[in-house]
Amino acid sequence: MVAVGPIAITVSSLDQALDFYTSVLPFEKVMETRMSGDDFARLTGVPGAHIRVATLRLGDDSIELTEFVSPKGRPFPPDSRSNDHWFQHIAIIVRDMEAAHALLDEKMVEHASKAPQRLPDWNVNAGGIKAFYFRDPDGHYLEILQFPSGKGHAKWHRPTDKLFLGIDHTAIVVGDTDASLKFYRDVLGLRVVGASENYGMEQEDLNNVPGAHLRITTLRAANGPAIEFLEYLMPRDGRPLPSDARVNDLLCWQTSLTIEDAAELLRQLKAGGYTLVSSVETDSLGPANPILVRDPDGHVMRIQASK
Repeated sequence: MVAVGPIAITVSSLDQALDFYTSVLPFEKVMETRMSGDDFARLTGVPGAHIRVATLRLGDDSIELTEFVSPKGRPFPPDSRSNDHWFQHIAIIVRDMEAAHALLDEKMVEHASKAPQRLPDWNVNAGGIKAFYFRDPDGHYLEILQFPSGKGHAKWHRPTDKLFLGIDHTAIVVGDTDASLKFYRDVLGLRVVGASENYGMEQEDLNNVPGAHLRITTLRAANGPAIEFLEYLMPRDGRPLPSDARVNDLLCWQTSLTIEDAAELLRQLKAGGYTLVSSVETDSLGPANPILVRDPDGHVMRIQASK
């Protein structure tokens, strides 16, 4: 695995989303383009797909905001909870949690956590981390995160006067960590770089899920943000992705993955029976010919070859 990213968020209105991500949050718009046509429809599995997409940067990291001009997908489910299996967020690193939270409150963002939480010291791998969930105008979950000294990537501890620094990871809810490891580690080639088991009052208030008890596994490629599994050991009532979900629905994100050996990857995807969203010829996978594939829980990965 060469790289993870950018992470693409499907939005109802690109203009509204740009205003939020560049005014409430300090992302910088890099470019905007449109995509349509038969090849794009085959890639997305959405007949007549026509999108506007903007690329934004924060620090070294990128996201994409994608509006399906046509056909419009379904809105983000208003009753979503953090343990539903379509849950995905990006974790934005901040230098000062209290200052960042105050700024978000000043901008009147919608809370998804009760308040910023400091994870307890008894949790060796996560103790001292400060985190807070909030939501964008479409209801997508986002997180701000502050690492204590000695935790997180070294770049998050460099001296700076910036408050928002970049994207550490994208987190996804999974139903079975071992099944997800077979896909992300064994097929895609990501490396496991961390694991913890989180529970207690702080975790419940962060996720806003009573009784939350999570198995968390972090994987990385050579470059880009990590992918973090959130498996809810309790409660186990998170809902699966709707069977008729399509990539123009707002609950469907796309995480880009760049790999080296396209032929071997395609062989393993077929052997593993993974669901391809795209109806393109997979044997032509290359830098300009990505495919969309679903992981065991239905999260969409956009995979392309590095050469």
